[in-house]
Amino acid sequence: MKILLVEDEKKIAESLKKGLTEQNYHVEVAYDGLIGKKLFETYPFDLIILDINLPGLNGYELCKEIRRHSERIPVVMLTALNTTADKIEGFDAGADDYIVKPFDFKELLVRIRALLKRIYHNIPTGNILKVADLTMNLDSKEVTRADKPISLTAKEFQLLEYLIRNKNRVVSRADIALNVWDIDFDTKTNVIDVYVNFLRKKLDKDFDTRLIHTQVGMGYILKENP
Repeated sequence: MKILLVEDEKKIAESLKKGLTEQNYHVEVAYDGLIGKKLFETYPFDLIILDINLPGLNGYELCKEIRRHSERIPVVMLTALNTTADKIEGFDAGADDYIVKPFDFKELLVRIRALLKRIYHNIPTGNILKVADLTMNLDSKEVTRADKPISLTAKEFQLLEYLIRNKNRVVSRADIALNVWDIDFDTKTNVIDVYVNFLRKKLDKDFDTRLIHTQVGMGYILKENP
């Protein structure tokens, strides 16, 4: 597996490259966003690790550029920016995971392996998902409700897919964190609640029947027949 690492702090970059190489990953390093963009456009990679505060082109913008070319390749943001707003901006830019510095290298490895397994080893489970009057096309990334198009970010799309696949079942925040973000649930952040609210505004606001419901103290449930 070939990894593109875009990190301007050379000590961190060299340490990560050494550790990942010892785990049999082939690592290419870029020390600024523009070089990272050029490498991505020139060579094939299986996963990308981005810092956010990069010279030339910041990590948010680079991630958006990557997503214009590929929605499939996993992108991990590795950064010192740790607020909920920072994380939301990262996921909205198209990141699959967001890890805050300082970090445990073993945790990074686990998340990399989980992303690669999810992206490259999943068995297709059908291209169209439906719940009530909601339709999700996994190929075209289009979502409609009552034939009305609904625009979602990449992370909102992943969250909705998980809720649909678990329709009529209560899923906890820990379940969502593990299966949508590939992370253990952090009680100090409200990122999951924020994203559920984003979905609610887009899916339920203009319709008489609500699909997404809160089960107090337990989590969330998407009901086919509310």
